[in-house]
Amino acid sequence: MLRKIFSTAIVMSGAFLCYSQDSTEATAKPLISGSVDVYYRYNLNNPKKDAGTFNNYTSFTNSHNSFELGMASIKFEHAIGKVGVVADLGFGKRAEDFSYTDEKTMVAIKQAYVTYAPSDKLKFSAGSWATHIGYELVDAYLNRNYSMSYMFSYGPFFHTGVKADLTLGKTGLMVGIANPSDLKSANFSNKFLIAQLSTSTKDSKLKAWLNYQGGKPEDSIRTHQFDLVVSSTLSSKFSIGYNGTVSSSSVKDVTGKFPDGDSWWGSALYLNVDPCSSFGLTLRGEYFDDKKGASAGAFNASIFETTLSANFRIGSLTIIPELRLDNANEEIFIKHSGAGTKSTTSALVAAVYKF
Repeated sequence: MLRKIFSTAIVMSGAFLCYSQDSTEATAKPLISGSVDVYYRYNLNNPKKDAGTFNNYTSFTNSHNSFELGMASIKFEHAIGKVGVVADLGFGKRAEDFSYTDEKTMVAIKQAYVTYAPSDKLKFSAGSWATHIGYELVDAYLNRNYSMSYMFSYGPFFHTGVKADLTLGKTGLMVGIANPSDLKSANFSNKFLIAQLSTSTKDSKLKAWLNYQGGKPEDSIRTHQFDLVVSSTLSSKFSIGYNGTVSSSSVKDVTGKFPDGDSWWGSALYLNVDPCSSFGLTLRGEYFDDKKGASAGAFNASIFETTLSANFRIGSLTIIPELRLDNANEEIFIKHSGAGTKSTTSALVAAVYKF
């Protein structure tokens, strides 16, 4: 009953995701921006404290029946002539989860990089920046769903290295060399190749990004990830987004060769409706296949999640009530009794402020 009431309330409360994978350009004048997000999440399975799980296996919402600070962010951008700098700091549990390979301090350097643009078509960057892979982004105000997808949660979060961005009309190419994913420091490590090919129609209503990362995090392990993002603006009130990704890894055998490895993959569709400027709805449907236990979650299962999120916009503040249903082909979730179950439902309300 609670599930039906919550879902109906979201839909009845009001009758486009402006998405871009492009990096934010440093501005000619000093610019300071930021955001704060908070949320409350309740898992309807109501797991017991000693269950050791919140029935949540995606990033940033690992809580139950608790008011939580997501992240307070402050971003500085400055440019003089052809050179620029970006420093993006985050404070809170969301920032800590994003920089999970660093010391757990609740403070994270989300991005810190310098740029040099010898022309308006070519730009070089060096430092650490949010990944180009995937549809969803770390900052809550840039997503219409508050909870994150499985693909975002088990893909890379950021890269540290150097890259070059080349823009030719509506086509862009990025190539870079970086530390293994999510490592700001990686002494003596092998490096990863990262790349992105992007394009759009003349009116920019259809955009596509083909993304890649790959390398050897260790001499005995080789990984590759290919990722596709497509966004389409059908009208001022309706848009569609798509994300598909596949990640594989293999371990060197006794002969010194890399055999075919195990892989995980996912596919998600985002339907965005904005009947007016102050209200919007987003429905995300995602299939995540990790039957071989190749992701960091090692689920040995496939999962289908459906998330319905409303966006109530009041100036710079967005209120996001959300209902999420996760279904797996194995009993990876926990009931209140402690027994395993294949499905779980969660409800949350988030408040996101952007300045």
